[in-house]
Amino acid sequence: MAYSSCSSSLVRILLTSFIGSTFVVLASASNFYQDVDITWGGDGRAKILNNGGLLTLSLDKTSGSGFQSKREYLFGKIDMQLKLVAGNSAGTVTAYYLSSQGPTHDEIDFEFLGNLSGDPYILHTNVYSQGKGNREQQFYLWFDPTADFHTYSILWNPRRIIFSVDGTPIREYKNPESLGVPYPKSQPMRIYSSLWNADDWATRGGLVKADWSKAPFTASYRNFNEHACIWSSGKSSCNSNTPSNNAWLNQELDATSQERLKWVQKNYMIYNYCTDLKRFPQGFPPECAINKSS
Repeated sequence: MAYSSCSSSLVRILLTSFIGSTFVVLASASNFYQDVDITWGGDGRAKILNNGGLLTLSLDKTSGSGFQSKREYLFGKIDMQLKLVAGNSAGTVTAYYLSSQGPTHDEIDFEFLGNLSGDPYILHTNVYSQGKGNREQQFYLWFDPTADFHTYSILWNPRRIIFSVDGTPIREYKNPESLGVPYPKSQPMRIYSSLWNADDWATRGGLVKADWSKAPFTASYRNFNEHACIWSSGKSSCNSNTPSNNAWLNQELDATSQERLKWVQKNYMIYNYCTDLKRFPQGFPPECAINKSS
């Protein structure tokens, strides 16, 4: 099967057995009219539909499209349900990420690299601190992300960043400041998402180009949910008087979630910069010492 080396029944059993963990996603009555601004892609390429409950981005040969959150955050747990471009999505990238601005920006990335029909998407993750990234991990998914909506979550607190899919953690990036490596903790970030043409590199290193006869390519979004410290007028909405509302600020992976993380990394991780000897012949980056793959 293109999307899994494990049987679908096994996946259902594994995921069902973990119901009740701290990462189960709660649905919310989000309204994209209130939550985001359309930032680019005119002529209706970005649309808010269903009274604010659904947002779609489209890409054609002329332009892609994108949006950003109205609010800025300094730490948070952000959930979004996405349904990715179906069919032959080669050359397209759907990006969903947190980012600050400027040459020394911080950034936490989900990027979905399209592929030929029947081949799996590649889920690309990265973490930037003080303008430096190059901390890539890539995964296949254990389902077809174009057939239905799935929840992609970023938990970002002072100690760690956790990337999750449908409540299953796929990557943990621990604060490496003790090793002399900066960590995103002082620059407020917005949520951004875009659908754009990257056929010079996205699919097999640019060997497979976008098939514009299949355009427009469309990705869909719903159920945006935020548990976050809102940054406004130079101040955070989080304070020591409301710890019960901000449990995620100290959240970490419990034993069950650690096992789930190991399962994903063993079966679905296809690239980890911390094991790339060709790229780092003189030694891996310092943060790899505390962010080892299973």
